[in-house]
Amino acid sequence: MKNFLQALSGLLCSLLVFGCNQHGQPIEDFGIEKLTKGVSTEADVRAAMGEPDTIWEEGDGARTFEYPKGPSGHRTWMITLDTHGTVRDWRQTLTPENFARIHSGMSKDEVRRLLGKPRGSVDFPLKNETVWDWRYLESGSTEKIFNVHFDRHSGRVTGTSVSDELMG
Repeated sequence: MKNFLQALSGLLCSLLVFGCNQHGQPIEDFGIEKLTKGVSTEADVRAAMGEPDTIWEEGDGARTFEYPKGPSGHRTWMITLDTHGTVRDWRQTLTPENFARIHSGMSKDEVRRLLGKPRGSVDFPLKNETVWDWRYLESGSTEKIFNVHFDRHSGRVTGTSVSDELMG
């Protein structure tokens, strides 16, 4: 019995170690911890994260790979590769700072570029609006939905809202 408990304890410790990055912080999405800014290549990104949902062409010749982790996930990663195919930077887009950047008059393309692919889209013909939503974690643990409301005719943002995650 003692050997079994030792083996079980060792297995649990191993799992905890593999679930943390090099700084001992929990890994938010497996794959991103394998990348190093200024070192990792496009091949490394694809091996670690898979095929991107969208590839955005930047004005300076760089490209940004979009990795939405939805519809059940809470994160969308944007990984920017320089003109040589080396990782320049990455960022998680579903943050309060990015949500605060959404303002009336923005186009759907501008919102999509800032937040990534929405989890869902619902039309409300009587209100003349379309609402896109993204699932995110508020304060790191509370599941919420960030909504962007668009005028159906102009395709421009009319407002935003936050709602609780509905379960079931």
